[in-house]
Amino acid sequence: MSFSITKTPSLQGKTALVTGGNIGLGFETVKALAAKGAHVLLAARNEEKGKAAVAKIQKLVPNAQVELLSLDLASQRSIRAAATEVGNKFSQLDFLINNAGIMAMPETLTEDGYESQFGVNHLGHWSLTGLLVNNLLAAEQARVVTVTSTAHHMVWNINFDDPHMLKKYSPWKAYGQSKLANYFFALGLHNEFKNSGKQAMSLLAHPGLSHTNLQVETYDKGAAGWTGKVSKTLAARVGMEPEVGARPQIRAALDPKAKSGQFYCPRYGNNGAPVRHPIMRTRNQRNIEKLWELSEKETGIKLEIS
Repeated sequence: MSFSITKTPSLQGKTALVTGGNIGLGFETVKALAAKGAHVLLAARNEEKGKAAVAKIQKLVPNAQVELLSLDLASQRSIRAAATEVGNKFSQLDFLINNAGIMAMPETLTEDGYESQFGVNHLGHWSLTGLLVNNLLAAEQARVVTVTSTAHHMVWNINFDDPHMLKKYSPWKAYGQSKLANYFFALGLHNEFKNSGKQAMSLLAHPGLSHTNLQVETYDKGAAGWTGKVSKTLAARVGMEPEVGARPQIRAALDPKAKSGQFYCPRYGNNGAPVRHPIMRTRNQRNIEKLWELSEKETGIKLEIS
């Protein structure tokens, strides 16, 4: 039987946080959660764009409970401030959608000295999740959904010796590495929840080829060269609209039958209805352990469930 958002249970009384919620897949995810009755924190870096997105959703969804959360995943200082704000306002968090991301950017470092894609796509979400884990565990059965990409197949493994690619930088390899880190992170978090006997769930999703601002920004920044133009053109011509592309992560969040450790993606890889996908990579556990060690060292934030 196909998945239908309208047939999922009400989220009245639930609280959700969606990173990158002001545009594209994140916006559609916020809209879907708000339509089901959740109180949604729309996390965005740009306050003006965030406020506009909140206003738009409130017009589209009657009685939507949506509020802006200022969050810059390129700044550990901003992440800590946002997590503190959430913790002060809400005793529990039922959904955390680690959605935001950047793709094939020029070689730049975050204010904390991280390669920008690894810093935003992985380390930013690592820190946010780690700082909010007690809020998640306070919920009856929280779900953390981390958004990866088919680009995690671009690299064989994470370069644990030089994760910030200081020796040799490649915009697409940096992106692929960050998305592989998302993949390992979601599975590692699932292991942490399972091994500690907690009811919280960690799931993976990828949107296939979706027509969002992600490809436009990649092209505009110029680091990806002709491949950036190809990516932008393909997404515009054959990519799914954001409302459709967001369905795998929405299903991971809302499907009553979903289980921790599962992976949702479009049926045909780059397009199609959201379906469960098998976990394919080998040697996952050792790489997860190495990612945990690296992430804790880089951020100073431990993510261990007791």
